[in-house]
Amino acid sequence: MMTELSQIISQIEPLDPTWLETAQARLDSLTKPRGSLGRLEELAARYVAIRREEMPPLDKKRVVVFAADHGVVAEGVSAYPQEVTFQMVYNFLQGGAGINVLGRHTGAQVEVVDIGVNHDFGSVPGLISRKVAYGSRNMAQEPALTREEALRALLVGVEMAEEALASGVDALAAGDMGIGNTTPAAALASVFTGRPVGAVTGRGTGIEDQVWQHKLAVINRALALHRPTAEDPVGALAGVGGLEIAGIAGLILGAAAARRPLLLDGFIATAGALVAKALAPASVDYLIAAHRSVEPGHQIMLDSLELKPLLNLQMRLGEGTGAALGLSLLEAGVRIYRDMATFGEAGVAEQGE
Repeated sequence: MMTELSQIISQIEPLDPTWLETAQARLDSLTKPRGSLGRLEELAARYVAIRREEMPPLDKKRVVVFAADHGVVAEGVSAYPQEVTFQMVYNFLQGGAGINVLGRHTGAQVEVVDIGVNHDFGSVPGLISRKVAYGSRNMAQEPALTREEALRALLVGVEMAEEALASGVDALAAGDMGIGNTTPAAALASVFTGRPVGAVTGRGTGIEDQVWQHKLAVINRALALHRPTAEDPVGALAGVGGLEIAGIAGLILGAAAARRPLLLDGFIATAGALVAKALAPASVDYLIAAHRSVEPGHQIMLDSLELKPLLNLQMRLGEGTGAALGLSLLEAGVRIYRDMATFGEAGVAEQGE
C-alpha cells in the first residue's frame, strides 16, 4: 500500500508560475481596472495554473464527506454521543443537513462516504461504503489506528478523487462527519505545527470549561503515549488520527496528482491537509482555504500551510459547508476569467489611452 501511495505522491508537481502569468495577462486585459476584482482574480489565476489550460471549464463540482467514529469519545471529550455520527449520515442521505442545503445552493454534488462509522448501514441508497474499520480506537489508551488502516484510509481518499475526476468533476471539496473528531484533529495540529495542545484545541461541538480542560489532558496523554512526529505522517495518523482525516488527506493527494483544486473546509479538513503536506509538500499548491473556522487552532493550521482563507463567517459546523461556499467563489472567479469581455472585444479604451 505504501508503494501505491508513493506512486500517487510522485505525480504531484508544484504549480508552474508561467501559467499564473498567462492567466494574469488575460485578467489584466478584461474590462476593469487591473486587480479590481481582488481575490476572485487570484482564484481564477490559480485555477488556470492548477489545470494548465488557457480556458479551463468549471462545470461540475463535488463535496466528498467522509464519515467515521472515534474511540476517544469514551473519554468524555464531546458534547454529543457517538450515535449522532450514523444518525447524521442518514440525514445527509435524506438531503436534510447543512451541507445538502449549501450543496444545492452552490450547485455542488454531495457524496457521502462511510470510511469508518461504528454502525452497520447495510445497503443504503446513496451511501458509498469504503469502511476501513468500525471507528478508531481510544487514542488515550492505544493507537487510534494501525499503520495498515491509516494507509488504507489514505488510499480510499485517493480512490474517491480518482473516481470523481473520471466522472468529469472539475473541482473537489472535502467535508467530514464524526463525533469527537476535533480531538484527533487537535492532536495532529499540535504534531504538525509544533504548537502546544492548549493553543490548537477548541470547544468542538460546544463543551464547557471543565470538559475542555479534560480534553486537553486526554490529548496530551495520547501524545505522550504515542510520541507521533511530523517526519512520520502515517505514524502520526495511526497514533492519534482518524479515518475521515486520513480520507481527506488522500482526497487532497488524489486531486493534486490529477491537477484539480481541493477546497478545504474547516478544522478537521485542514488537519487532513497537514498530513497531505507532510507526505507531499507540493500538494499545498492545489489547496484553497474556503473559510476560517472559529476553532482557535484553525488559523494556526492555515498559517502553517501558508493559506489565506476566503471567508470568515464564524462557522464551525464542518460537513464541508464552508468548502461549498468556497466552491461558489472559485466558480465566480473562473466565470469572470472566461466570460468577461476584454478591452479589445468591447471597444473600451484601456487605462492611459
